[in-house]
Amino acid sequence: MAARSNPYSTINQVRELFPKLGELTDKLLFGDVWERKQLSKRDRSLITVAALVALYRPDQLRGHLWRALENGVTLLAKQVFEERKP
Repeated sequence: MAARSNPYSTINQVRELFPKLGELTDKLLFGDVWERKQLSKRDRSLITVAALVALYRPDQLRGHLWRALENGVTLLAKQVFEERKP
């Protein structure tokens, strides 16, 4: 299944204003950190979503929930999002 484009991602807006930051994000964060074999992408997404929920960061959570679904997280993402609604 081909990955869908994340409608909540802000990285394209960042690239327009700060091209070097966009490049570093692609190469270091998504090219290196997210590809490390110590944790699966699913587990990495679970940890990220849990941290964003605990810190109540709804703006960042939207994009990471999308990525978590792409990485195989299913029921938990929906439950977490529903539990934290103000």
